Amino acid sequence: MDLSIIIPLFNEEESLPELEAWIERVMQQNNYSYEVIMIDDGSTDNSWKVIETLRQKNSNVKGIKFQRNYGKSAALNEGFKAAQGDVVITMDADMQDSPDEIPGLRSMILNDGFDIVSGWKKKRYDNTLTKNIPSKLFNAAARASSGIKLHDFNCGLKAYKNKVVKSVEVYGEMHRYIPVLAKWSGFKKIGEKTVEHRARKYGVTKFGLERFVNGFLDLFSIMFVGKFGKRPMHFFGLWGTLSFLFGLTVFTYLTISKFFFDKTGMTQRPLFFFAILAMIIGTQLFLAGFLGELISRNSTERNNYLIEDKLGLG
Repeated sequence: MDLSIIIPLFNEEESLPELEAWIERVMQQNNYSYEVIMIDDGSTDNSWKVIETLRQKNSNVKGIKFQRNYGKSAALNEGFKAAQGDVVITMDADMQDSPDEIPGLRSMILNDGFDIVSGWKKKRYDNTLTKNIPSKLFNAAARASSGIKLHDFNCGLKAYKNKVVKSVEVYGEMHRYIPVLAKWSGFKKIGEKTVEHRARKYGVTKFGLERFVNGFLDLFSIMFVGKFGKRPMHFFGLWGTLSFLFGLTVFTYLTISKFFFDKTGMTQRPLFFFAILAMIIGTQLFLAGFLGELISRNSTERNNYLIEDKLGLG
């Protein structure tokens, strides 16, 4: 199969027929073998009924229906597990991503040797104050911390080699950082393509300002997980050791000072309490490291989701 097109969606019943028709037209023009996997993330409208109707008309349409809303990362993770195409395309369901970009993205994967190609919506039709400016700040921070030179980490329109999506696990709100996850998995050739950003035709955006706060928190999380996820003791143990040694050194100094130089009671000196606090914190960080090691070896349930129905998939 040439292409798997993964579309996570939430309450997008109006846009789905038009989007599917557009995708089908592009696929036929290029003579691609393909599948369109639509993941209904607990929609409360008629999105699933629309997907069932589309499936009846086009057997290349497949669907996954979550029993409740889990978020975009969960939808993408299930889509990645189901994808069979040599090249995997992800795109949003709101008609702001153009299916006409698919052949160019696929060509960069197959002909230019990229592992991932991320879309860059250079000209945007979003609100400048509430979306564009926060997005620029977020992307600048992501570039600086990850070393990946992308202008738009959060663009939903991306292309991947199949082995990339089978090598990454997306959970929580980590969909923004799939290029970072891929880099930590050993895929280094990450490219970018300027793509069209279209004004929203149906419905309203499902994301608020809180996504930018969550985005920065997730950035810190993914950088920590990438470096220390398999060895949390290396992080907590280092800082725990430094903290404990600092406290022990101060405590030793105060003890020597008490008996040989200064007759002031140790508990009457503020530095004594800082020393005790540093040793307690050091011990706690050590314990956190041990607990982190245990958890990292036994966390198996974070990507289990309640799936109500499937179409065209085993």
